[in-house]
Amino acid sequence: MKLVVLLRKDLKMPVGKSSAQCAHAAVDVVLKSKRKKVDEWLKKSSGKKVVLAVKDNKELIKFNQLAKKEGLTTALIKDAGKTFFKKPTITCLGIGPDKEEKIDKITKILKTVN
Repeated sequence: MKLVVLLRKDLKMPVGKSSAQCAHAAVDVVLKSKRKKVDEWLKKSSGKKVVLAVKDNKELIKFNQLAKKEGLTTALIKDAGKTFFKKPTITCLGIGPDKEEKIDKITKILKTVN
């Protein structure tokens, strides 16, 4: 069991902003998830979370569609545009928590954020 966050690298957000956006995605996707899956994720993997990089909004939307097609819970995060961005901007996507193999089926080609 794990939860993944896909983060747009083209936005070049400062570390603090990226971290906050990833936290929004993780919290939002857990709140949208079925309690049984959240409990299983916490018990079996101690709440494993992985942050992966996508190149841009187009790729992020593609992964959102693929995840939904696989029956995974998703949370697309849109920053309000009040601090770093000049306008509302989609920054990241939370997927899961769910079985690793189910999530890896669509995200295995992505690399971790560095």
